[in-house]
Amino acid sequence: MTEHVDGFFVSDKAAAEVFGAILGRGPISRSEVARLTGLSQSTITKAVKPMLAAGYLVEEREEAQGRGRPASPLRVSTDRHYAIGVKLSPHEIVAVVANPRAEVLASTRRGLPGRTVDDVTAEVASVVDELLGKQPEFSARVEGLGLALGGLVDARGTLCYSPLLGWRDVPLASMLEAATGLYTVVENDVNALAVEEQLFGAGRGVPTFAVVTVGAGVGCGLVVHGELVHGSAGMAGEIGHIALDPKGELCACGNRGCLETIASDRAILAAIARDGGPFLTSIAEAALLAREGNAEARAAFARAGEALGRALAILANLVNPSRVVLSGEGVIASDLLMDHLAEALDRHTFANVAGIPEIVTRPLSDETWAKGAAANVLRHLIARPLTNRPRARRAAAGT
Repeated sequence: MTEHVDGFFVSDKAAAEVFGAILGRGPISRSEVARLTGLSQSTITKAVKPMLAAGYLVEEREEAQGRGRPASPLRVSTDRHYAIGVKLSPHEIVAVVANPRAEVLASTRRGLPGRTVDDVTAEVASVVDELLGKQPEFSARVEGLGLALGGLVDARGTLCYSPLLGWRDVPLASMLEAATGLYTVVENDVNALAVEEQLFGAGRGVPTFAVVTVGAGVGCGLVVHGELVHGSAGMAGEIGHIALDPKGELCACGNRGCLETIASDRAILAAIARDGGPFLTSIAEAALLAREGNAEARAAFARAGEALGRALAILANLVNPSRVVLSGEGVIASDLLMDHLAEALDRHTFANVAGIPEIVTRPLSDETWAKGAAANVLRHLIARPLTNRPRARRAAAGT
């Protein structure tokens, strides 16, 4: 089924900037949107008109103050267009239905019965069916599916490589569109989290920042001058695979001494055991042991913090973010990492007064990653030309 929306052709960048300004600051006047984005009034008018027609935006009426026409502030509609966001890890799916303000309307979580591409595709489709069945209006209002997972994803939604899943060259977006009938955006999970933080979290109002996550791996999402950075082939931000020790441990990517071989949860647990400490199964156990004074555990966290600081110094020297949001499962041990991280960051950052970013530690739930995936697909829907744009619907899966 194809629906047509009357309106102007809007460039991707202009539509996304205008929508983002209204989403973050609304209700907001057109003149204030112009001030925030630097776009002309005519460009904003062209951007806003089709979004109003499609129901993404709503005008509110205000009484005129003195002479002149009454203002009509704009806000994002929260009850017309929803998205499903899915966070895929090697063992679990966490999924939400969210509105454009990333408010969760329904959620679910389930383990993966298998790790093959076909197993996971079928399970995601099953999760979509489950969520769409939770409320009668979801089938009509859900506009798309966002999938967030660890790995290198290109602009077409192909998963080029995921060391954690062991997948290469998988056309996930097209496979999931065929399985669900929903327009699908596949994104690196930390990039999706950066979108969430930019719109609603610690990156709000910060033009240039990074989200760095520590857990099963070490990832990074970059926002520079308000734009999520992918690089030429989607590889921007792969901080976990910066080689810090060429003679170090073998990484899942095939190289030696990557940051992940020192600072990931698995690397910390392995270092404790390798140095003569106990064999542990979780980073929480390791953190408890370190806080109790165990020398092997404290040394492993010290090495991880120092390695993270060196990697963040490289990031600061190249990109100069004003803020780094540190998140992921590993931040439960941030008290064991931060002193070593800060010392290494200070030592290795060029011009270490103006160049050192603020470090903000934010433990975020799995649902937050899924909300980022949902926000990302809505961002893509807005950025696509709204004129003569096809909308996928769940029924398309059976045609």
